[in-house]
Amino acid sequence: MNRMQQSIESAQAIAASDALAVERTLAGERDAFRVLVERHSHNVFRLAFRMTRNQLDAEEIVQEAFLRAYQKLGQFAARANFGTWVYRIAANYAIDRMRQKQKEDARRQAPGPQDADGIEDDPVSRVPDAAPTPERLTQSLELRKQMEHALAALSHAERTAFVMRHWEGCGIEEIAAVLKLNSSAAKNTVFRAVQKLRLALQPLVGRSTQARAMGTES
Repeated sequence: MNRMQQSIESAQAIAASDALAVERTLAGERDAFRVLVERHSHNVFRLAFRMTRNQLDAEEIVQEAFLRAYQKLGQFAARANFGTWVYRIAANYAIDRMRQKQKEDARRQAPGPQDADGIEDDPVSRVPDAAPTPERLTQSLELRKQMEHALAALSHAERTAFVMRHWEGCGIEEIAAVLKLNSSAAKNTVFRAVQKLRLALQPLVGRSTQARAMGTES
């Protein structure tokens, strides 16, 4: 048996086990839903963290996604894969949460602390480095920082499309379902996100390094 066939059979077994857990939950066995949470919470958290870049937000998204899944479990009957279903719930809530937080941050935005020269005072810059940083490490840190800035500059739809496609390996149809777009529009959103990230990272890295950083290396 080759590896691909084993992977397919494993996915089918998980889907069947999930379906059984859903049936038991709907029949009143509360512990059955815990199986679904334990099985899929790691993947949901990974998606949420990559979208928000914030652990607390990601944890909130995981909790809310499974709460909504539990509340709407009766609607799952005709669906084939619980993992995909809760994944979409999480992605949709993450988009809503990012929009809400963006509005909250805009309302609370205020000038940062400044020193006597009127230059913004960054406390992190005052922390002494215990050891000299190699040039390669410096470049890696700069790249990571630039990548975070570039991701933050994307629209919510572009960031979601990029994360789902290139970091989570989702198909275009799944991305389209989350973003409520047709397949062509979803493809264009992924392409647009990749082009913007390439442009943002170009000053720091070459093509191959850039592809590795973005997770899109062929």
